[in-house]
Amino acid sequence: MTSSPRPLVAVTGGAGFIGSHTVDLLVARGCRVVVLDDFSTGKRANLARWADHDRHGLGGREPAVEVLTVDVSHGLFAALAPITAAHGPVERIVHLAAQVSVVHSLANPLTDARVNYGGTVQVLEYARAAGVKKVVFASSAAVYGDVATLPVDEDAPCRPLSPYGVHKLASEHALHCYAAVHGVPSVALRFFNVYGPRQDPSSPYSGVISIFADRAAAGRDLTIFGDGEQTRDFVYVGDVVRAVVDAALGDAPGHAVANVGTGRETTVRALAEILVGLGGGGSAIVHAPARAGEIVRSVARVERAAALLGFRAATALRDGLAATVAPPPVT
Repeated sequence: MTSSPRPLVAVTGGAGFIGSHTVDLLVARGCRVVVLDDFSTGKRANLARWADHDRHGLGGREPAVEVLTVDVSHGLFAALAPITAAHGPVERIVHLAAQVSVVHSLANPLTDARVNYGGTVQVLEYARAAGVKKVVFASSAAVYGDVATLPVDEDAPCRPLSPYGVHKLASEHALHCYAAVHGVPSVALRFFNVYGPRQDPSSPYSGVISIFADRAAAGRDLTIFGDGEQTRDFVYVGDVVRAVVDAALGDAPGHAVANVGTGRETTVRALAEILVGLGGGGSAIVHAPARAGEIVRSVARVERAAALLGFRAATALRDGLAATVAPPPVT
């Protein structure tokens, strides 16, 4: 078995939108990374920049990324055994693998439970057995449901309105249990509405920004469900992954929960108008009936993330949207 001063970090869902940006930053911080992804929504193209590093393996001279095709809800032990036998233990896990659609969870709650809650328990069982130093879990603002007081802080009552939110909250409770009973340190980061490059607009369950940006660039109509006065806290992916990586590489014991957002509230209508402008102004904004289970207003209180992680979002919405709609650089 070889050894390395660079920590070995497993990233579940690492070929996805947030996951692949997380991999990029972990490697930039000097980590070795193992990606576990079933590629149901993740894309190998998101990790293409690290293809040359794979040839050297995790023990090579360059920071490396190993990619494993794994359904995390079926377990991590068998998949990671050859990696750890050759290169030492996984020290930290960033758990991003998930079924990410509220709409899909309403139609398929059993699948959502297996993937989202079951996958988290599989990660925690591996972390307990392997002595992992930190687990970072991608939770969601969906755990709150509709709240009476905004901005919403982490101590607000959680009354999720979808199986997706229920299973994210159940996963948080599992993290707390494993920290208290088994000593597995963890951080649950409640993401608000994350957007940025690599978000897939082709899925009907994609985030509103990726769908709107794609349609605006093509001069097609933007459909708002409801009156457009529902609000969200839109946070740029480059900011989000700073919080994720800082949490993963930290050594605080126990379990913590923190919102990851900007603390700024934007209406969906205002968002659509900005994207129409960035797309050249050729799109119309149209309305459709509101969707069941959709939260009316959402914005984060962000002081806890600043205190725990030194994190504050730095990207203005218009700047982040411009980066999102810009064509990818030629490599």
